[in-house]
Amino acid sequence: MANSNSTQHKGWGGNWTEEKLDCFEKYVKAYLTIMNKYREKYNWELFYFDGFAGCGDRETSCEDEKSASLFGDELSDTQELRVYQGAAERVIKIEKDMRGFDYYNFIDKFEENLTRLELKLAQYESQGRKIFRPGEANAEILHMADYLRDHPKSKVLCLLDPFGMNIKWDSIVAMAGNGLDLWILVPTGSIVNRLIQNNGKLRYPEKLEEFFGLPAQEIHDRFFHVEKIPGDLFSAEHEEVRKVKNVIHEIAQLYNEQLGKIFSYVTPEPLAMYNSRGLPIFHFVCASNNETAVKIAHQIIAKKQSKK
Repeated sequence: MANSNSTQHKGWGGNWTEEKLDCFEKYVKAYLTIMNKYREKYNWELFYFDGFAGCGDRETSCEDEKSASLFGDELSDTQELRVYQGAAERVIKIEKDMRGFDYYNFIDKFEENLTRLELKLAQYESQGRKIFRPGEANAEILHMADYLRDHPKSKVLCLLDPFGMNIKWDSIVAMAGNGLDLWILVPTGSIVNRLIQNNGKLRYPEKLEEFFGLPAQEIHDRFFHVEKIPGDLFSAEHEEVRKVKNVIHEIAQLYNEQLGKIFSYVTPEPLAMYNSRGLPIFHFVCASNNETAVKIAHQIIAKKQSKK
């Protein structure tokens, strides 16, 4: 996105971005190590699915930065939301050390991003087929879920790394019961927190319903409480609706709980990522129907968190 801040943001990413990518790369290596032991025995096909592949370029902005927020510039913090989409390159490079995926599916809303990503990944040879497909992530997730139901020997590692509240809860539900491990970036502090207003109201409640898969009233009750305010010489005792303390943590917990209704196992504590001001802006969480998968993810996250 060409603007006066493009130079300022060049190379931006921050430690939290690297933590996210390091965490995911470690998991991919562990995932492939285990799956490679059994893929021939059970005739598995391994798929990698990246629903927000981006352009793979840290030095210049991807097209999707133009739509970083679902709600326009009023809720967009470019420094917080601009994510280095470097997972694709890291995942492909793993094939230098071990057998990789049979198929790499890179999805992005903007064809221009995929063209740039394809050029970037062309330098890496891979046994697996690279597929670059323009499309909306939710629609592509539904296609993937349909495929998995028809092909039970297919196993998918799915990365959903959006800029905002792009993933609908219906898309998460569609993945239930399939041979799929999911890693998803949840914009807890960067966007969701801004929709839970200090005045006791939800902003864009229909978007929150779509995101959490819950009625607006239930979401409201989770993040607000009624507090009695003592009277004084000038006013009588009254009640006020107040936002709960540590609301960003509560947002992460609620999303985790919802994932637990769909998947058998979810990382108990997602990887919390902080901006330069020390505020949590994203949580990175893993969900699976395989207990070992989530144990590994939890160990990786715990080690990352312990170093902070």
